Amino acid sequence: MPGSVRLSVIITTSVVVLGIATGVWLFTRPIPALPPSDTAPRPAEPASRSSETARTTPAPDAMSAPARRTVPKAAPAAPAAEPVEAAPTTGTLRIEADVPDATVFLDRVGVGTAPLTIPNVAPGSHRLNVSATGYDGYSETIDVPAGTRTIAVAFKEVKLDAKLDVIHKHGVGSCRGVLSATPQGLHYEAADGKDSFSVPLTDFAAFDVDYLAKNLRLRTKQGRTFNFGDPDGNADRLFVFHRDVDKAQKRIASGH
Repeated sequence: MPGSVRLSVIITTSVVVLGIATGVWLFTRPIPALPPSDTAPRPAEPASRSSETARTTPAPDAMSAPARRTVPKAAPAAPAAEPVEAAPTTGTLRIEADVPDATVFLDRVGVGTAPLTIPNVAPGSHRLNVSATGYDGYSETIDVPAGTRTIAVAFKEVKLDAKLDVIHKHGVGSCRGVLSATPQGLHYEAADGKDSFSVPLTDFAAFDVDYLAKNLRLRTKQGRTFNFGDPDGNADRLFVFHRDVDKAQKRIASGH
């Protein structure tokens, strides 16, 4: 083969080999990464890194946190005011008694038998009378207010509060003092304090008054006798005192 031809073949062969090598290099070389675009989405970080970041990120300072707005609670509605009852302008009188069918009179007008409620009574002073068979009558001036008042009449209760200035007559001489009587007994308080005594009403053996002699006599169950006269010679006062004491003594003796 002539030398020129041989040279041409070598050059051609070298060019082909160089082209092949260049193509192989271009095909196999790594492609450089493009710079990230502001608009392109960024790949999500692994979950473990996010969790680690959350654990290691310090909590914001309380002073730098924005203040929370407190919404005041609405005040509870005020309860509705209860209606106020008008003050009474008349009185209501309630009469009770410890015996049945006691007759009641108000201002001398019969209004029924106890127990009894009397409505629409004009406030002020009124006269009340209550009577029952076999008992002393009850009579009193009462005050009725604008409202309700209850009066209980105790017919069975022994009431006695008598007092009388007297002369205590001794066998020889006399003394002055005060004779008083209550349901507990009769008591003589001598002015000089020497001859004072007390006798229970249940210890009376005799108790009587001599109106003409103007003498009140008491004899006890123990056999002692006492005689009393009125300082002014007034037999009526002796009679009234005797009547009141004798009535109470008999009621107590009968079990009242």
